[in-house]
Parts: sequence; structure tokens; C-alpha cells
Amino acid sequence: MLRGLARAAARRPGALWTRGSGNRTGVPAHVVDLRSDTVTKPGPAMRRAMAEAVVGDDDYGEDPTVRELQEKAAKLLGVDRTLFVPTNTMANLISVMCHCQRRGSQLLLGQECHLHVYEQGGVAQIAGVHSHPLPDLPHGTLDLAELERVVTRGLGSPYHPVCELICLENTHSSSGGRVLPIDYLRQVRLLAQSYGVRVHLDGARLMNAAVALHMPPARIVEHCDSVSLCFSKGLGAPVGALVGGPKDFIEEAWRLRKALGGGMRQAGVLAAAALVGLADFEEVLPTDHKNAQRFAKGLQELASPICSVDLAAVETNMVMVRVHGPPPEELCRRLQAVSADEVAQTGRAVHVLLFPWTERSVRAVWHRDVSAQDTELVLKKWGFVLRQLGP
Repeated sequence: MLRGLARAAARRPGALWTRGSGNRTGVPAHVVDLRSDTVTKPGPAMRRAMAEAVVGDDDYGEDPTVRELQEKAAKLLGVDRTLFVPTNTMANLISVMCHCQRRGSQLLLGQECHLHVYEQGGVAQIAGVHSHPLPDLPHGTLDLAELERVVTRGLGSPYHPVCELICLENTHSSSGGRVLPIDYLRQVRLLAQSYGVRVHLDGARLMNAAVALHMPPARIVEHCDSVSLCFSKGLGAPVGALVGGPKDFIEEAWRLRKALGGGMRQAGVLAAAALVGLADFEEVLPTDHKNAQRFAKGLQELASPICSVDLAAVETNMVMVRVHGPPPEELCRRLQAVSADEVAQTGRAVHVLLFPWTERSVRAVWHRDVSAQDTELVLKKWGFVLRQLGP
């Protein structure tokens, strides 16, 4: 059923009305996909930009649209240069390889961060870098005292690996899209500099952080030695990311991109979509954040003993819902399904797609293809399902 709904949702941008989604209710099915902000479809303006993009051979550095993207992104991020790459996973791996050129170098990062959990351990597989995960605090930060203890342990020691790099994630997805405080970034940078360690920022959702903090992204990036930025999440492009940093860093990143198979030819078709995403993020992302907050408040107002939300933790486009009753898998199944009772009571067939996040939580992610009206439909669906599950 999930694949059928995903195919239905792919027919045009946004959550949509369509028949034949398998609910057997005889009414149109409305699909709202909250599994991730990676599920967006390019809109008409983005598709037009891709179709009309001026292209060249980017592997030779000759694609004018890629060059335009890299120059605009460098200015926006406040770095010397940027490099367009296929994915943010590759952007992070390239950054680690640039910073940690001695095999066995140590990388410090949070134990639940994306780079450590969801990128196949590429820094170990490919780069020969030793990752040392530290416990994440609720805000997605690391304990500074523990961070300093581990950094200094390898100094002058013939037994411990030498720390070369600290990786941070902003926003922090496993913490529910939390934004790293600027003062925290400043403290990490000062700590790292005092021991000759560099800082890389996994900024897959950096623009969400900038919008939430009401500041230019360069104000965030200035506390780091390098940064990655993903275009296929909140910015809505179908593919692409970039690495940003000093001139010599990007020259080495170019070599590593080639070694990892990331060199592309007429990539301006993809860069054009990224340019559209960069052009409208200040308009789109605040709406995503507002819709996520509306959902969180609405869910809290339902006052169900089955689930709860920490409103203070909803800082960007993600909502972590704590599930106290049935397994999260069961809740997700019911939100995805449509029953005859639901149609009889509401007159609608709404399919809400979600993933269980932990054994006791579900994560919902808002994006440009989910409107304020969709958010209200999602709340009504949750209300119906919680009443069915309630005592």
C-alpha cells in the first residue's frame, strides 16, 4: 500500500487528490507525506529552470550554471569557495577526507548524528578515519567538558588516536530539527582552535537553522572550518549538495570528488534546480516551520494520553511525537490507512505517511509540498485515529 500511495503522490507536486489508492471507500484519497523533506517534487518554476539551464562540462569546470551556483552559495555562506557534489553524504565524506589526511585520525561527533548513523560509516570504510561518538544532549549539542577531555586524551599519547576534526550537525535531525545555539558553536570553535582541531558543520538543513535564528547563514558558518549544504531537503531540489570552505580546501575537495565518482558533466541541469531552491528559501522555510508548530500545538490540544509533544523543542520543520500507548508502527499504520468509519464521519479519505523514529516516537517533517490546509487535515486524521485507539 505504501508504494501505491507513493506512486500516487508522485504524479504531480504536493499532497494531492487521486482515485484508486486502494482504500476501497469510493471517495478520492488525499495523501500527505510527512516521512521526510526529501520527498518533495520540483514545481513548475524549478522544472522550467532545469529545462532551460545553460550547461557545459562541469568536470572541466566549464558549466556556467554550476559556476553561478557555487559563486552565489559561497557569498551566502561567507566562505572562499564551494563545490557542487551529488549528495550531502558525499559532501560530508569529502570534508572529513580533506581534514583527516592521516589514516587513523580521530573524528569526534554525536552518537545520533546523521554522519555517524546514516552514512554507512564511510569515514571508516573509505577514509580510514576513526569515529569516536559522544552522547548527544537533548538540544543536539555535545557536552563541552567531555569533548575537551577526549580531544586532549590523544595529545602526546602513543596509545590514543589523535583528534583532527569535530563534526556538528545543524539542524540536528535526530533531536527533531533542533538548532545549535550560536554561543555553543562559538565555544566549540574556541575549544577546537586551542588544540589545533578543525570543525566541520553538516549543514544539510543549514537554511532551516538560519531562518529559525533570523540571521544570515554566514553568521553560523563563520564558526566552522568547512560546511556542507543539501539542496534536496527543505530547498526542494531533486538532487545535489555542496562543500564550502577555504580555497585550498576546495581544491583538495575537487580531487576527492573525482576519486569518489562525483565528477559530473552537464550538471547545470541540476544546479539550476538548486538555484531556485536558494532563491526562495526565505519565503518557503518559515511557512514549513509555521505549519510544523501549528501541528504540534494542535496535537497538544487534543490532550490524548496516547501521545505528547514538547512544544519548546519544535524549532524548525520537524515534530517529534512521543507515543505512550501502542507501538509507533501501529500508529503509523492507522494514520496511513483509511476506514469506512473515517469516511462516514469526515467525508474524506486522508492517508498520512510517517515513519516510526524510535521504539517510542514518531517524527513528522514538514516541507514545501505540505500546505496549511494539509496540516489541518493531518490534525483531523490524528484526532480520528487517537479516538479510535483511546480508552
